[in-house]
Amino acid sequence: MIFIFAFTVEKDMEEQKALYLDGIEGLREKDREYLLKRYDAVHDHIPEIDAALNRAAKGWKTSRFASSDLAILRVAVYEMLFDDDIPEKVAINEAIELAKIYGGDDSPSFVNGVLGQVSRIHKKAAEYAAGKDTEDTASGDVSEEQ
Repeated sequence: MIFIFAFTVEKDMEEQKALYLDGIEGLREKDREYLLKRYDAVHDHIPEIDAALNRAAKGWKTSRFASSDLAILRVAVYEMLFDDDIPEKVAINEAIELAKIYGGDDSPSFVNGVLGQVSRIHKKAAEYAAGKDTEDTASGDVSEEQ
């Protein structure tokens, strides 16, 4: 459903979500609600997610990412930064598997590299916020790899 976001204008999104979900045979109401809630959660965090991706993908901006890679990365970064129910390694591994199916030849390694960098930056920021002084966070600069 996040992939649809790349190709749909905001005013048409409600209709597109309904069409997508209506096309899933045997979808239970509780699963439909979960998917809608999940979509809304990711969508609501797009600015923060894209900022994390832009920091992590040196020399790249999200506007240059392949649409399939961007959709996969957005879900994974949401899970890594905002969803305590999904372990980070699971989010990364699932994203790589999706990139193998839906992305280009270089997508799995690209997704892996970007998410690895997001993870490192996030861990450094968390350590800094917790008051731990590490070599890379002593200066207070946690936005880029030293």
